[in-house]
This record gives sequence, C-alpha cells and structure tokens, in this order.
Amino acid sequence: MIIDVEKELERVIHSDHHDPFIVLGLHIINNKPPTALIRTFQPHARSVHLVTKDDRIVMNKVKDVGLFEVTIPDYSEPFDYSYELNFYDNTQRTVKDPYRFYPQLTEYDIHLFNKGTHYTIFDKLGAHPATIDGVTGTMFRVWAPNARRVSVIGDFNFWDGRVHQMRILEKSGIWELFIPGIENGEIYKYEIRTQDMRILEKADPFQFYSELRPKSASVVWGLEGYTWQDHEWLKRRDQISPYDKPMSIYEVHLGSWQKDPSDPSRFLSMPELADSLIPYVKDMGFTHIELMPVMEHPFDESWGYQVTGYYAMSSRYGTPQEFMQFVDRCHQNGIGVILDWVPSHFPTDGHALGRFDGTALYEHEDPRQGAHPEWGTYIFNYNREEVINFLIANAFFWFDKYHVDGMRVDAVASMLYLDYGREEGQWIPNRCGGKENIEAIEFLRHLNSIIYDKYPGILMIAEESTSFYGVSKAADHGGLGFGFKWNMGWMNDTLYYFSRDPIYRKYHHNSLTFSLLYAFSENFILPLSHDEVVHGKKSLLSKMPGDHWQQFANLRLLFFYLWTHPGKKMLFMGGEFGQYSEWFCKVSLDWHLVEEYEPHKKLQGYVKELNTLYKENPALWENDFSHEGFKWLDFKDVDHSIIAYARIAKDPKDHLICLLNFAPETFHDYKLGVLAPVKYREILSSDLARFGGSDLYNPKIKKPYNEPFGEAPYHVTVTVPPLAGIILKPEYS
Repeated sequence: MIIDVEKELERVIHSDHHDPFIVLGLHIINNKPPTALIRTFQPHARSVHLVTKDDRIVMNKVKDVGLFEVTIPDYSEPFDYSYELNFYDNTQRTVKDPYRFYPQLTEYDIHLFNKGTHYTIFDKLGAHPATIDGVTGTMFRVWAPNARRVSVIGDFNFWDGRVHQMRILEKSGIWELFIPGIENGEIYKYEIRTQDMRILEKADPFQFYSELRPKSASVVWGLEGYTWQDHEWLKRRDQISPYDKPMSIYEVHLGSWQKDPSDPSRFLSMPELADSLIPYVKDMGFTHIELMPVMEHPFDESWGYQVTGYYAMSSRYGTPQEFMQFVDRCHQNGIGVILDWVPSHFPTDGHALGRFDGTALYEHEDPRQGAHPEWGTYIFNYNREEVINFLIANAFFWFDKYHVDGMRVDAVASMLYLDYGREEGQWIPNRCGGKENIEAIEFLRHLNSIIYDKYPGILMIAEESTSFYGVSKAADHGGLGFGFKWNMGWMNDTLYYFSRDPIYRKYHHNSLTFSLLYAFSENFILPLSHDEVVHGKKSLLSKMPGDHWQQFANLRLLFFYLWTHPGKKMLFMGGEFGQYSEWFCKVSLDWHLVEEYEPHKKLQGYVKELNTLYKENPALWENDFSHEGFKWLDFKDVDHSIIAYARIAKDPKDHLICLLNFAPETFHDYKLGVLAPVKYREILSSDLARFGGSDLYNPKIKKPYNEPFGEAPYHVTVTVPPLAGIILKPEYS
C-alpha cells in the first residue's frame, strides 16, 4: 500500500491520527545499501539530536511545528537510539522513542476482550510498568473504539496531546502506546479527540491509583511488591462452606470510623486503621468487616457509591500495597473482608466513564435506558460485551489482587427492573414487552457463575429489596447465582415494629413474625446497615421509644432478635455502643460515649458477649437456611407482645430456647415451651446489670413439666424481664 507521507504527517501534526507509527519512529527506506529514516514530532523542542552508542547526530527540522528527521546510512540491527531534546526554555531531556516498538497485545487478548470473557483484562488494559527490548517504561492501553485520536498526557509531555499519540489496534477499539522512562508515581490522563472534533480529558478506566480529590488524574502504579502471608486462610476459605458457619459482619466507613483528634479533617491511613480497627473488630467478636466502597470516588458525601475508579484503591487511605497489608492483617486475625461494589451505575463526572470517547460507550445512548433520573447517574450497558468484561474483570480484580473474601453488590433491584425509580415514559420495555432487564439478569448470572467457579469459598451478596425469584439460587437452577441476599423485608418490618410505643406493639405483631414465612426462601443476611441511620432516619438508639433506660433495653432486645433470628448478621459501626446522633461521613463516631457514659460501655460489652455466645452455639448458625433450624414455640401471645422460638443445630439435641418480651413489664412464672424432657439452663438474659438492665434473670436450672405448651411438647416456667430476651440451653449430663 502506498502511503501519502505528507498527508499522514499533517494528521500527526494536527493530532488527528489513529496510527502515528505509520510515519514516526524508524523506517527502512532502502535495502541496498541498508538505510533508515528516523522521524519524531517534538513540538516543544528547539532542536533534537539522535543519540546512539557511538554518535550524537543533529536531526533536521523539516517543519517549524516540531517535526525532526534524520537518515541513517549503513543501518544495521540492533540499533539502539535516544532523542536529546533541547526545549525553548533552555532545559534538556533525553528520551527513548515510543514509536520504535511493535504492538504487544496479542490477538487472543483482543478476541477475549471483545467477546466479553477476558476476566484478567486488568493485566492488559490501563498503565503497566514494563520492560520491552531492554527498555523500561509504561505500557498504556485504553478502550475507546469511537475516538478519532487518543493520546497519553501528563507532566512528562507538558499535558500536550500532540506528543504521545497512541495507535489503535485494528478493529478492537483498544489504543496502545509504550512510553519509555515513565515510572511508578507518574500522573497521566488520556486526551481523546471525538468524531465531532471535541477534546476530552479522561482518567484511565483501569487505573490502579489516582490523585486525591479534587484532583482527578490517574497515577501509574504497579501492584507488585507486597508479600502476602495469608496462604492458609485462602486455602481454608475455599474448602469450607460459609452457609453453615457463623457470620457476624461489622459494616464500616473507613473515613469516619475514627479520626485523628489533632487533625479531624484527615483520613486515617490503612496502616493506622489496621492498628486500631482490626484489633477492635477481633475483640468484639465479629467474623467479617464489610467496607463501604474503597474504590476511587470524587465526592466524599457519596460514601463511595458513585465510583470513578473501579480498579483504584481510593487515595484517601493510602497506596494499594497498604490496602493489601490491611486485608492480609485481617486474615491473620481470623477476619474476612467484604467490599461494597457498585456495578449498577456510575457518576457523570467529566473525567470518568460517561461519554468516554464522545459516545455512550459504557452507558446506553437513550437516557430512558442509560441514565438514572433519581440518582443523576449513568446506567451500565449490559448489552455490550466489553462493558460486561470491564465489570466482571473488576470483580475478579479485587479477589485476585487484594484477596478480599466477598462482595456486597449494591442496588441489585435497580439492575433487575427497567422501571426502577422511573415514571411512566422514562423507561423502555424489554424485547418481550416486560419490565425485567434481561441483559442485566444475564450479566449477574454470568458474573456469579464465573466468580464462584474460580473462588468457591467467597461471598457474593446481593442488596436486593424486591421479591425477585431466586436471588441466592444457583444460576443453572433459574436463580441469579448469588450466595446471599440482604433481608430488607426483615429489616424494614423489624425497625418499624421497634419504633412503636410498647403499648401499641400488640397491634403490629405481624410485623414481628411475618419474616418467618419467607426466612428460608433465600440465603439471607439480616442487615442493620448505614442506610438506616442517615438522612433523618435517626440512629438505632434514637429510633427506640421510651425513656433513656427503655431505649437501651429496646436496643439490646433488637440485637437479641438479630442474633437469634435465622440468617447471618450485619451491624453498622456505632450501633454496637448506641451512638445517639445519625452517622455523618465527615466526622468520627462518638467514641467518647463509651469512655464517659456507662450505658454505652455496657451496651458495647453486651454486643461482644452476643458475638461470643453466637459463635459458641451451632444452633444459631448451622441451619440458618433450613426450616429444620427454626421452630416456633409461641407466636400467639399478642397481648403480652411476647414470642418464643427454638433455634436448632444439625444435631437436634443441640438447640436453644429463645424468648423475647417486647413490653416493659415483668412476668413471673411465665410458661415457656421446650423441646426435650431435660434440664435447661439460662445462658443469656439481655436484662443483666452488666449490660445495663434491671438484672432480672433465671439463676436456677429449669426442669420441664411433661405437658405441652404452645407448639412444644414440654414447658418450663420462667421469669421474663422487661424489654428483654432470654436464652435457655438444654443440659444432657
């Protein structure tokens, strides 16, 4: 093919070329004798010298805009050269030529990515420090199929998109350029010329690190260099099913769990958090930490749920390697790490994914499909293979590079339904005329199938608030393939019930018991999350009715119900010691309450004992997702607002009798059904003085009466403390 060199050079000069390698770099122009032409475009240079091992040659300035070239007679390989650039400000720099290297991405990589199945594409796209032909630098790759031109810009080229124009790799939509001399810590963006000639500056969708907001440039950062110590943890994790094991999750917002008293505006670093948060969680007896999104985001008040850097650990908390160390230390202390993840929508910030190459690339073109009117964000286009690849690979990335143990997938309901949060006329029915988002459903099934195949012991958790069938059922059995689902119904009904004055609770008894009608339809996690203690909803303690004493008693009872109800447990930070104020992401939790006020300290101790008792008793977790693990003993005592049930382990002899009194009254000689004709001992009363209660409990061993009561074949009589729960355990010896 004959090339119009002058025309191609004009395109380079005007930064409008899809493949500047055609005319820049080294080109053989004659074989007899071997002759090479070397050409470079350096618009900021007054002069350029070609520097070889043995020579320093002046390059001819063939165009005043900065085009230089030189002919090398008697050319022979290998031919190593550099450019000595002399700038107009009298500074000088020597660089290797980025246009001397062949394409490095394989056709197989391209094929898998365009097909949507390159699950480790993060090892290829983005900025990767590399050595090619003995030359060190960074390989840049970005997907922008509809761009006219893409350049890498940064301090190293004066943020000038003319200097480092990339080449597109055939029809893949991927642009590539290896820039010698670029090292860890260099900031950069992609400058994109759209088809309508606009210029965009975009952060790297595959960036591993970013500048601290409000700055938004990407940072070249390799993920090597950390030596993991959690091999036994990972091995054990993938060999043990989580469904019949205890799971008590502490939900944390890293930016506000604690603050530096000397500088409250500063975020604690991951090493600082590792020194304080991990020992606290371990001492409190939680099995997992769930972190609100740690991916890069520009706006603190979004809490991380509007992500601009899906592959970037937020620079608020330190380097990627410091987060690796945090996860590793969690594992060494027996604590799993769950990340909140947002594959449902992304913000409209100009430097992020929206209209990335001037077109609706990651989102739909039609706002009825591609924008969320309530949140003001874009919706991912699950009908595009490369977008699916971006998201599934992102989940792989956090499991692979950071060894996390689970992901709680945010806003799944908004993904499943096209009309979610939309009025009539704001959404388009699916191809079958329905409101289900068929592509999103298939994406979730694909995601969960692939992730569980690779990491069988991890946790994929859906925050899903509808009655969609089979969220935690296997994908090949018609489900979505998640391992767990948040029980939003239990949370809403329970908090509604607890907010009622005890006088009126008997009129809302169904709100308390309804969850057991569907408790085993999914693998549920019972969440008392951050969403319930913000935006005027009040803190958990402040939701409770009554005077100061009753508020604490009610909260202890709420936690009793959480820890004894079927399903895994989750509690947002601050709830465990009864924070009065709503959570606010800009300030620390009110830790002074624990230090200065006894009721808060005692409540914290109560939660710690709950976790201990929970982990020691398989009846509370072995059969969480089976009817065999739960039995009503009495749900009909509406007038007294009392319920009783048994939690049962795989061995039915191993069971616990739970009674909950939601009224501020004490009952003596109250009949309580039990399952076996053996002695029962009370192992917990939430009314104990050391928890802040009135210290009513049952100190004596209970011997059952051989007559039925309620739903049980035997019964005992007990003292029932006010606004409290008690647990009895059988003794067979």
